[in-house]
Amino acid sequence: MGFGYQRRCLLLTGAIFLLQWQLFLVVTLAKTQVPLSSSYDNSSTSSSTLRGRELLGCDLFRGKWVVDNSYPLYAASSCPYIDSEFDCLKHGRSDTQYLKYAWLPDSCNLPRFNGLDLLSKWRGKKVMFVGDSLSENMWQSMACLLHASAPKSRTTFQHKDSLTSLTFQDYGVTIYLYRSTYLVDIVKESIGRVLKLDSIQGGNAWKGMDVLVFNSWHWWTHKGKLQPWDYVQYGSTVSKDMNRLEAYYKGMTTWASWVDLNVNPLKTKVYFQGISPSHNEGKEWGSSSKNCKGELQPIQGSTYPAGLPEAQGVLNRVLGSVRKPVYLLDITTLSQLRKDAHPSSYGGGSGIDCSHWCLPGLPDTWNQLLYATLG
Repeated sequence: MGFGYQRRCLLLTGAIFLLQWQLFLVVTLAKTQVPLSSSYDNSSTSSSTLRGRELLGCDLFRGKWVVDNSYPLYAASSCPYIDSEFDCLKHGRSDTQYLKYAWLPDSCNLPRFNGLDLLSKWRGKKVMFVGDSLSENMWQSMACLLHASAPKSRTTFQHKDSLTSLTFQDYGVTIYLYRSTYLVDIVKESIGRVLKLDSIQGGNAWKGMDVLVFNSWHWWTHKGKLQPWDYVQYGSTVSKDMNRLEAYYKGMTTWASWVDLNVNPLKTKVYFQGISPSHNEGKEWGSSSKNCKGELQPIQGSTYPAGLPEAQGVLNRVLGSVRKPVYLLDITTLSQLRKDAHPSSYGGGSGIDCSHWCLPGLPDTWNQLLYATLG
């Protein structure tokens, strides 16, 4: 065989190798665009976390708050879906600078929320927010954002027991709110109300959705009159109480098992809303203030002096164990920076609310991040 033949063989072999290498790169890059379950803790960042966070080629959840005078994206007075407790302007809040902040990631621009585009993407689909009043905060924000984008769209609103729904009839899009403070069940028995950490019968209402956005944490800390259960049960063990972080871990592990058993990733995209912070202790951000009352500006920079809440580490452990894809909307740090965004004394009640958020306000950014990650 001549040199020419050998040369052609070498060239053909090289071309095949190059094609295989390019195919490998394409597959690898495609995989990196699929967010996997977040599996990092408070002190480390794993490669799977990066795939979940770098949906647009950057970490969407690390950045700073900047003034944007084009905000807010809707007026509270024109949205019929805001509960009075979240309508801070209605209750006399006179400073409006808290409405003018936009989230700016460090290494990319966050796409502006486009409600018409989202309604088109969700055409014919069902979206459910599942959790406590922080899920309600986010659901009402989404309802207002979509309503402002399509104000003439025919809508149907329904509310019964734990379930609220809003349908945009022209698009066939329904967004649901399912109130479930613990995600796991509370059952009335002869001994009283029992929080069952390994039971999740309420999950039957979550099936068949195209998008699920879960949240749970705040109620796990409640005691006394605010505690809606008398006993806690795990397996055959019933006790009067237990360490709340341990209980949260067990309950969220039950939720993770539900996701693995009941979610088809080809049909349903699952999110966890992340830990929404409270600002009840001024010392957490280096202030002499007792709480969030009177706070008018975000914390400068991209870090929160007190660090992440312990519950975030627990949640990270749970998300690291889920086999099905779960997308963490890691809103904790960016929300910690917004000590100015709570209802405070403008929630219509007698107390100071440093747990929920004004609408319009911070939850609009949560939904902007949700919109950005939908692709």
